[in-house]
Amino acid sequence: MSHPLTRVLALLELLQTHPGLTGPQLADRLGTDVRTVRRYAAHLRELGIPVESDRGRYGGYRLARGYRMPPLVLTNDEALAVVLGLLAGERLGMSGTAGAGAGALAKIERVLPQTVREPLAAMRDALSFTAGTVTAQLPATGVLLTLAQASRSRHGVALRYRSWRQEHSERVLDPYGVVFHDARWYVIGHDHLRGALRTFRIDRIASVAPRDATFTLPAGFDPVAHLTATLAQAPYRWQVEVLVDGPLGELARRLPNGTATLTPRPDGVLMRARADRLDGMARLLASLEWPFTVHSPDELRQSLRDLARQLTAAADRPPEFPSHRCGAL
Repeated sequence: MSHPLTRVLALLELLQTHPGLTGPQLADRLGTDVRTVRRYAAHLRELGIPVESDRGRYGGYRLARGYRMPPLVLTNDEALAVVLGLLAGERLGMSGTAGAGAGALAKIERVLPQTVREPLAAMRDALSFTAGTVTAQLPATGVLLTLAQASRSRHGVALRYRSWRQEHSERVLDPYGVVFHDARWYVIGHDHLRGALRTFRIDRIASVAPRDATFTLPAGFDPVAHLTATLAQAPYRWQVEVLVDGPLGELARRLPNGTATLTPRPDGVLMRARADRLDGMARLLASLEWPFTVHSPDELRQSLRDLARQLTAAADRPPEFPSHRCGAL
């Protein structure tokens, strides 16, 4: 790193990744002295990059707050992490708006050097997922970010909400946390209108505005645990109880979060769940590798028989051969 230009660029990367380093610390990392660090900082300012410096014991160098760096300086590992995050977010339905991930990925690829861009493009084209892309209920980006900021700063919000019955209401909420679950975004908090803890789907929030009033998060509150427990207790058509002859830990890992409650018993694990359709529950049970016994409802037994007939018919179906045969060789 003997060339001055290389050191200036190295200083720029340090300012991006480690803001607040002092002159001696920067000099040590760049292999130079403090006076040269000041000269490199001046070079960056001449290029239009606002480098700020504070004197004193706790002073240091940093880029001006809010400044957006035109060149994107990423290591190979950092670029790979960003690309994989964007691809995974799109696959899971976590992208804030349609096309946002693709647009961000295109911008990143345009500013990366060729030596990094080509391997990442190969990764993007070669990467496959075992599950299909999730079609998510996407909330408005501004609503999502406002709720996240209010949750972190412990400020209440005023929001306009549309229920599943298409009823509109205005609420004041203390947002305890934001959770992404099963392709949907939720906010959990204290609803002042009802005077109780409530869960709201964020894609149903028409608008949200921060309030000056602050709140205190209840000690030990876990938004994820509360959401999964709430969804497990939601009203469904069928109440299902099945005794599974399998290990509790493995069964819990195989079932999606919030699908069922599991209770260990001497003769197995009692799985309690709710379902709108029993054919889906039959397919879920058939995907497990352990024997099970249906306790209720009796209609689930018929759904399992129907599924068994479908599988048997598929297994017995002979292969179809083309109607014409190739001529003898």
